[in-house]
Amino acid sequence: MQKYKDSFTQQVTESVIAALTEDIGDGDITANLIPENKQASAIIITREEMILCGRAWVEESFHQLDSKVKFNWHLKDGDRAIADQKLVTITGSVRALLTAERTAINFLQTLSATATTTNRYAAEIDKYETKILDTRKTIPGLRIAQKYAVSCGGGTNHRFGLYDAFLIKENHIAAAGSIAAAVASAHKLSSNRTTSQDAKVEVEVESIAELQQAIDAGSDIIMLDNFSLEMMKQAVEINSNRAQLEVSGNVEFSQLKDIAKQGIDFISIGALTKNINAIDLSMRII
Repeated sequence: MQKYKDSFTQQVTESVIAALTEDIGDGDITANLIPENKQASAIIITREEMILCGRAWVEESFHQLDSKVKFNWHLKDGDRAIADQKLVTITGSVRALLTAERTAINFLQTLSATATTTNRYAAEIDKYETKILDTRKTIPGLRIAQKYAVSCGGGTNHRFGLYDAFLIKENHIAAAGSIAAAVASAHKLSSNRTTSQDAKVEVEVESIAELQQAIDAGSDIIMLDNFSLEMMKQAVEINSNRAQLEVSGNVEFSQLKDIAKQGIDFISIGALTKNINAIDLSMRII
């Protein structure tokens, strides 16, 4: 996440602006029932066990309405909370607290859900070298946010977009003419990029024959799409550590250990960011 620090800060600000704008509209008419100068404190608690993620979005949600709001966090992003645990105490304008409440909790419940789901997957194979990867199957506009949540949960980020790594799939191969031609072009383009780091070249394969072609072409990473366990075992033996191997394609939680045992480097899981259940959170004025 470090190299995306500027984008991270910008996305926090922009995503909160968009969320508050759609929620507040012409103004929070109910919050206006409260005297303008009234101050109070509120707490946010979780109703279930979770991995915390989203502090920056919570603070930005309230600060955009009142820069003087103060926070006393009881956990850091990435920490585990138990059911009914207090996460943060917030002090400031009551109007700001009430108006930003839903926006702040929406971000916190979504990002904590992503972190919590990721942690469950990562913990399942923590005795192995295999790493859990996310994908680009994220909520539109929250790509960096959800990838940050994956890292808080103990997962590893795959490419952030179409700009920071090559992922050569079936249609790219067909258009280029062959795996070898596509990989050669990718390496050439990568070496000519003005960025400080060459982009990794990854190829998706659907058979052992395509795997061999990808290895021979000099791929950095090879994605084994919907391979059986026996095919994964063959792939590891044939590859002999020449490229990193990633398993992808409808991977179920129950399959994780069996896949990791094969010596696979990465397992990519779209469910980390798209099949999530929001954490049950509540804010109360105290």
